[in-house]
Amino acid sequence: MQKILINSRVSGDRQFFNSNTMKISEILETGTNVTVSIRIDDLREWHKFVVQSTKKELEEIVLSEKAESYPTVRQVSEMLNVDSTTLWRWNKKGYLKTIEFGGGRRYKMSEVKALMNGGRK
Repeated sequence: MQKILINSRVSGDRQFFNSNTMKISEILETGTNVTVSIRIDDLREWHKFVVQSTKKELEEIVLSEKAESYPTVRQVSEMLNVDSTTLWRWNKKGYLKTIEFGGGRRYKMSEVKALMNGGRK
């Protein structure tokens, strides 16, 4: 079992951490200032991991925001706090258009959000 010696710069204390059981986050929680020595290959591997995981998270966020949904008249009237007759009037005036979707009237969520954020897009 390999142990890591960490010297505290603040107090000069020496602490040993078991590298097989202790994670970096646990070492960070001790509050000890540490000096870390790492091989360049390990640093490259960590860098690739961080970049790939960040890229994946950002792609998921972008895709979820781009995904269009189509709420019902009732859902939109609740979101905007208006009556369904107001929505009908807005559709006739072209202010917030409905689309035929599965035999009923629906709205594009992107247009509803644009209206909620201060106007039409």
